[in-house]
Formats: sequence, structure tokens, C-alpha cells
Amino acid sequence: MANPNIVNVTSILGNSLSVAVLTTATQLASNAASSNKVFKINSIVVANIDGTATADVTVNIYSAAALGGTALAIASTIAVPADASLIVTDKSTSFYLLENQSIGVLANAAGDLVATISFEEIS
Repeated sequence: MANPNIVNVTSILGNSLSVAVLTTATQLASNAASSNKVFKINSIVVANIDGTATADVTVNIYSAAALGGTALAIASTIAVPADASLIVTDKSTSFYLLENQSIGVLANAAGDLVATISFEEIS
């Protein structure tokens, strides 16, 4: 896994996307091996869209692209109350996703949570 030099950046592309969270890992972001890119993760927010039930969420960084390799939690089994949101990370706790790494999210109940990620793709 290379760590590209970001001193002489040629582009910084802003990205945001939202996914429904399932009971199996759902990909939020994936940085391919040898992409020559670094992703600066600015925020991950998880919203509970269920009007009555609390749902638990786990967010992992995977040691390989496409949710492969070892999963290491950055948030583990955190309860998100009904009609509430959880800020997993924001600008004050941003981090870099290197080549051949990915971020995935999963819940204890399918269909209750939506995860939104905002990141910069730096090359």
C-alpha cells in the first residue's frame, strides 16, 4: 500500500454519497490499490430514519479495497435513537484513507439507517 505524496496535488475532487445501511457491510468509500490517490474523509453521518426503533451502527476501515481484508472499527455498535443522527467523524476528526483501503458500515437492523460520507479525492 503506497502513500502518495500530496505536496504537488494536481486535483482535489469533492465527493458525497449516501447509502442505506444493511446488516452486512455496505461500502461507503473504496480507494483502489495503485490509484495514486488519497481520500481525505471529512465527515460520516448516520441517520436513523425509523420513527420508533433505535438501531446500532458499526463503521469499519478495511485493510483492502472493496471491503476486503481486516476490518478495524472506528465506531462500534453505537446506538442511534429513532429520528436522530450520529456524527461518526467530522472536520475536527478527519482522517486519510490510503490506497487499497475501504470504509464500510453495517447495522443490527436493515432499512433503519442511512449513512452519508463526504470526502476529498486527492491526486
